[in-house]
Amino acid sequence: MTRLDPRAPLVVDTRDLGRRAGSMSELDRTVPAPADLGVADVIFVPEGSDLHLHLRLESVVEGVLVTATARAAVSGECGRCLEPLAREVEASFQELYLYPDQHDDDEEAERLEGDFLDLEPALRDAVVLSLPLRPVCRDDCPGLCSQCGARLADDPEHQHDEVDPRWAALTNVLGSPAEPTEKES
Repeated sequence: MTRLDPRAPLVVDTRDLGRRAGSMSELDRTVPAPADLGVADVIFVPEGSDLHLHLRLESVVEGVLVTATARAAVSGECGRCLEPLAREVEASFQELYLYPDQHDDDEEAERLEGDFLDLEPALRDAVVLSLPLRPVCRDDCPGLCSQCGARLADDPEHQHDEVDPRWAALTNVLGSPAEPTEKES
């Protein structure tokens, strides 16, 4: 008895493929994205959004070789200016699902459960690894002002006229650079 739910969107039934090595089938599916598919709240695929899958299933001696491409819209925020961002990500992966009766020393190898395989672990690894760790809204995003938090893209001339505290004592002696000293008048 399998513990996989055959109705789950990321569970694939391989009965039509058969066990004869060399058999192949291709599937295109659009499924709802699972929860927590991303990097915390930085960048992620929104739960339930469309996840487009192109699958190629090949029967091999050891099991079923799955070659897949996944496309999904991702949301998040820029790592420099904290503005919302949205884009599309594409991730590819290849995974061998061993037949239940196939012996392999690799305990972490994926296995078919009856005639079913679960794409979620391999899909999750591929999508999360394809996401940038520090996403940016654009490559040249200047970010935020370190002193006041203003968005520098909105005001490229933004600056603060602050004197380095190590030189502040000289301002009292020499005066402000904008003010003429007594000798200059």
